[in-house]
Amino acid sequence: MTPPPRKLVLVVIDGLTPTMLEASLGERSTPTLTALAELGTLGRATSTFPSLTPVCLSSIATGAHPDVHEIPHLVWWHRGERRIVEYGSSAKAARAAGFGKTLRDTLVGLNAEHLGRSAVTVFEALADAGLSTAAVNFTAYRGRTRHRANVPFLGTVLGPERFFFYNLFRGDRTGAPLSFRNRAAGTIDAYAAAVGRWLVTRDGFDFLLFYLSDYDYASHAHGPDSAAEVLGQCDEAIGDLVRAAGGLEAFVERYAVIVMSDHGQSRVERITRLGDQFRHLDETLVTASNRAAHVYRLGDAAPTARELAVRLDGDPAVDVALFAEDDAVIARRDGVELRLVEGTDGLSTVGDASLLDHPDGIARALAAVRCRNAGDVVVSAVEGWEFADLGGGHHLGGGSHGALGSADSLVPVLTVGVAGPAPRSIVDVAPLVLSHFGVEAPSYVLRRAA
Repeated sequence: MTPPPRKLVLVVIDGLTPTMLEASLGERSTPTLTALAELGTLGRATSTFPSLTPVCLSSIATGAHPDVHEIPHLVWWHRGERRIVEYGSSAKAARAAGFGKTLRDTLVGLNAEHLGRSAVTVFEALADAGLSTAAVNFTAYRGRTRHRANVPFLGTVLGPERFFFYNLFRGDRTGAPLSFRNRAAGTIDAYAAAVGRWLVTRDGFDFLLFYLSDYDYASHAHGPDSAAEVLGQCDEAIGDLVRAAGGLEAFVERYAVIVMSDHGQSRVERITRLGDQFRHLDETLVTASNRAAHVYRLGDAAPTARELAVRLDGDPAVDVALFAEDDAVIARRDGVELRLVEGTDGLSTVGDASLLDHPDGIARALAAVRCRNAGDVVVSAVEGWEFADLGGGHHLGGGSHGALGSADSLVPVLTVGVAGPAPRSIVDVAPLVLSHFGVEAPSYVLRRAA
């Protein structure tokens, strides 16, 4: 008789770069990550595009790019409701979009309304297979169990069986502190660590998605690979899980482990307001944040997608502008183009292939443009540049992400006790988790693998 698979813990450290993790191993500040790396396999994978947290976490949860999960950016135009959706690019952006709308879109709307109906989250797939799921602070949380909010205007949501989201939803009493007491001092991840200890002590799940966000927060302020102290705190939080299980040997005997990031980061040296180039055009809207942007045609009076992309020629901040034309997706930079056409015989390309010479550049570009909520033009920034957000917020002198480039797009992936090929992309992680439990992946994953 085949024994049941080990339970599995997936740890996502937001914004952790491969170089930072690799350089930290063996240091006194990262004993838990070092010990796990010695037991497992450490590699690198590619993020999605735009490589921004709501998009990336949706890709990790569903095993899909934006063409399936339909989350296009941190900020985007909702064509059906004729309004801007803002997931919290900055406090200034939230103020410009409206704090109430931003909170509801981020905490409820992303999962209840925006995440594609054809996408299947790992929480849904495992619950349907009779397995118990848990999540701590993970934004793309859609599951099968209904939870009522502690804040009345948020109502109820569908999440994992055991759902812990910044103290906002009623559930088990864990004794965890309030998460939002002092973000800069690390109280968000302190809350996550306390909940994680509680769950592991009770062995209260088959699958746990444990999300730590403070590293990204610090990297935005100080720059990529400049948050060693916070990485040490992340190691301590993971160490809390290990100690709650009775030590490393007991932990890895009970659980398979994946530790990964959702995106990288690059240093911000220059800021631009991409919308200035389109300010006086009829029925045209730019939604920009961090190192990616969308340009939307709001009506027939707006210029065509090609005309909008041409306006970006010569812009020093623009690495590549992407748009659909007829049956093709076009990548354009300074008048040079690459044409991508998918047919029954596969993908054909005409033009300068160097325009998408990024990690998994062609696949990620195609998926970004084909997202139903994407702009008519999708823009990736040149390294060193950032697009100011809706409220003028930026990270000048710190770190940012969102573009197709390597620094934004490569993530570390450490696996211990998980059978199957090492993930080459963050969209490979959900299928790997499902395979670990003997659960079939969604049809879009199977089509991609064929």
